[in-house]
Amino acid sequence: MQPGTFLSLSCLLISLLHLSTGVSSVNEFSRDDFPPGFVFGSGTSAYQVEGAANEDGRTPSIWDTFAHAVYAHEHNVDVAADEYHKYKEDVQLMVETGLDAYKFSISWSRLIPNGRGPVNPKGLQYYNNLINELIRHGIQPHVTMNHFDHPQALEDEYGGWVSRNIIRDFTAYADVCFREFGDRVLYWTTVNEPNVFALGGYDSGEEPPQRCSPPFGVVNCSKGNSTSEPYLVVHHILLAHASAVNLYRKQYKDKQHGFVGLSIYTMGLLPETDTKEDIIASQRVHDFYVGWIMDPLVYGDYPKIMKKNVGSRIPSFTNLESKQVKGSFDFLGVIYYLNVNVKDNPESLKMKQRDPQTDVAAKITFSADLSSDDELPITPWALQGVLEKFKQQYGNPPIFVFENGQRTKRNSSLEDFGRLTYLHGNIGGVLDALRNGSNTRGYLQWSFIDVFELLSGYASSYGLYYVDLDDPDLKRYPKLSAHWYSRFLKGGSISGVGPIELEKNLSALSAAHLFH
Repeated sequence: MQPGTFLSLSCLLISLLHLSTGVSSVNEFSRDDFPPGFVFGSGTSAYQVEGAANEDGRTPSIWDTFAHAVYAHEHNVDVAADEYHKYKEDVQLMVETGLDAYKFSISWSRLIPNGRGPVNPKGLQYYNNLINELIRHGIQPHVTMNHFDHPQALEDEYGGWVSRNIIRDFTAYADVCFREFGDRVLYWTTVNEPNVFALGGYDSGEEPPQRCSPPFGVVNCSKGNSTSEPYLVVHHILLAHASAVNLYRKQYKDKQHGFVGLSIYTMGLLPETDTKEDIIASQRVHDFYVGWIMDPLVYGDYPKIMKKNVGSRIPSFTNLESKQVKGSFDFLGVIYYLNVNVKDNPESLKMKQRDPQTDVAAKITFSADLSSDDELPITPWALQGVLEKFKQQYGNPPIFVFENGQRTKRNSSLEDFGRLTYLHGNIGGVLDALRNGSNTRGYLQWSFIDVFELLSGYASSYGLYYVDLDDPDLKRYPKLSAHWYSRFLKGGSISGVGPIELEKNLSALSAAHLFH
């Protein structure tokens, strides 16, 4: 049965008016308020959307191992949304929505099945086909090379990111990507969210590759060391990233004229009280979560407070490595979903055993339960604050907001009013930051279609388009947010989701248009 329920126009109007309270200081705006060339788009990642996990020469990644162990009861994770076979259909939806850009990732184990060595011709063909389809329709590809999914073969051989060997293998993989796709791809992200990947995969162990150690692991990991491996993993990621950037600048930049960056998970940081201790603790949390990545990229070394609190467990850069890492980015990808409250907690430093989340010496309380499927709070001022923090502390680098989206329960409703309001508020927050001088270049909503989510599988949804997992054809259906985003992208003036917009476009709105 087709999802969604029929709404009369009057009911729709009442519902939208109810949600029209401004959540951003910029309440009414249109796309024309953004600078020329500002990019709007959406995104997914390879394992979450492609499917065809065992087809055409692809080998397992650590995502496969994780999903098969944790989500074996879910819809077939080897099929996902089957974009591998349905990419033309999805690109057509992007065209109809009005996207400027599509952010996707390449599956390393699809392109180079053994992690290094021969390139898989079928994998090469698929990504060429996808990129060409995007270019043909005027959509800019933004490509991530590693989105939590390095090949299981490398994990089995030497432990993946815990070994320096991966610097060599990742650089060779990046070389293949640049050589084969760089004539059409201008924006490359080397690694997605190194901070989250390290903490989730090597400290708590709740994410792939599920390495951790007592008492810090939230699962029973068979191997790992929560006290040191997260720091080691980020260190190797930074060195691999710098190596790939150096390769691009030496061999490809002059011909391809592209840009290489890295994406970072960020949070709005709010001191729990206005005491000096909590204010300082908030900066310390920033240093441990964002400065962990940004300080080496901008200044060539880890934040002083990290080196002080962590001691010998955090690796040191040699002078040469420091020079290679410093300045090794053309842009940054910012991932933002929600804010946290921060309270000073110096007692944690007295523990005999410590991990990154005790080293920070602060208690962090999220504004939403990350393990649930409840909607996230709408805090555009916090996103604005994150962007302005990059301006103030890191020299105002070029930034793309690469992930920002609302979580809802995965059910049969297409009337995702919460997502609509969330998008409106946060796009307004970006506009506020731009007007204050932020060097933000684009906003890419997460996610374009419903995907297999890292923390919740198919229990929750972020997509503009619903994917019917009970339909053998995995048919896509537009949600209300898809129509809202499309209208904005095509030049419509957005005033919350309230009366001004509806009065201007009342004749164009009908339940048949929105939910057919």
